[in-house]
Amino acid sequence: MSPPLFFLSSDARVIDLIKKGDEEALVILYEANRRPITSFVVRNSGNPQDAEDMLQEALVVLWERVRAGKFEYTAQLGTFIFATVKNMWLRQLARLRREVPSELDPDTNPANGVSALEMMIEDEQASLVREALDKLGEPCRKLLLLFYWEELSMEQIAEQLGFANAETAKSKKYQCKKSLEKLLKEYREAL
Repeated sequence: MSPPLFFLSSDARVIDLIKKGDEEALVILYEANRRPITSFVVRNSGNPQDAEDMLQEALVVLWERVRAGKFEYTAQLGTFIFATVKNMWLRQLARLRREVPSELDPDTNPANGVSALEMMIEDEQASLVREALDKLGEPCRKLLLLFYWEELSMEQIAEQLGFANAETAKSKKYQCKKSLEKLLKEYREAL
């Protein structure tokens, strides 16, 4: 049996507690890492409950690795826990981003097989479209969103936007779509 490591550092003491199966180590690690983990998760589209869940998962990962003898002490425990939470949280955010569009239209955006590069390109394209829509101004922005996003009929759009009839709305949609395509082409050429 190896001698206790508690005299070396607080991390060594915690690792020694974990090796002994003493759950006091979890309390120590939870208290020491709760604030930075909560801050990170909340700053990155999460909430305090998400942060708590991530921290608990990271503590379980650490506990299991130490108990199985697979943990290599190469950085402070706080650094290991933060990196573990960061990786898990960013994977979860990426998974959520893929799941939302796939629920809307599973044929055009399959949830599986999407690479990080494809996600970045998709995000960049969405950003360009949003920027172009904002530059188009009203009523084009509203008309295109009602038609493509909310999938309203031309009759409903005419009524909402105060056009004389569905044909007028359809004509305006065509003009707005052409203006949007022109703006997007200009943006892409500028890149």
